[in-house]
Amino acid sequence: MGAPVELLSNIDLFRDLDKRELRDVAGAMKGHTFPAGRQIVTEGTGGVGFFVIAAGTAKVTAEGAEIRTLRPGDYFGEIALIADAPRTATVTAETDLMCWGLTSWAFKPIVEQNASIAWKLLQALARLLRRR
Repeated sequence: MGAPVELLSNIDLFRDLDKRELRDVAGAMKGHTFPAGRQIVTEGTGGVGFFVIAAGTAKVTAEGAEIRTLRPGDYFGEIALIADAPRTATVTAETDLMCWGLTSWAFKPIVEQNASIAWKLLQALARLLRRR
């Protein structure tokens, strides 16, 4: 069983996907738990995972500065999902954390087999880039 479709439908990256497409993505996700204090991803290291927080909070830091606090419904790792690039920030669990994770190797076949998902993701990434 994968992530709840409702959780994914509220994420900017996936908000244009229809229910079937969301079910495909959600079905490829796996649940992960992290204890408070654990670094989930580390700035500058390689990464292949995208995470959506289901419960708990996490701190995001970059170059030693605190950027923000992530809460349920927030996500991180969208760049690692699509590009094999170093992490741009460190994410550390502030409380016990439950996340849904998706690896690039699980996500790639879904996108390759469904051109409409690929196009919708390109549009979502363009929107995200415009905001930065």
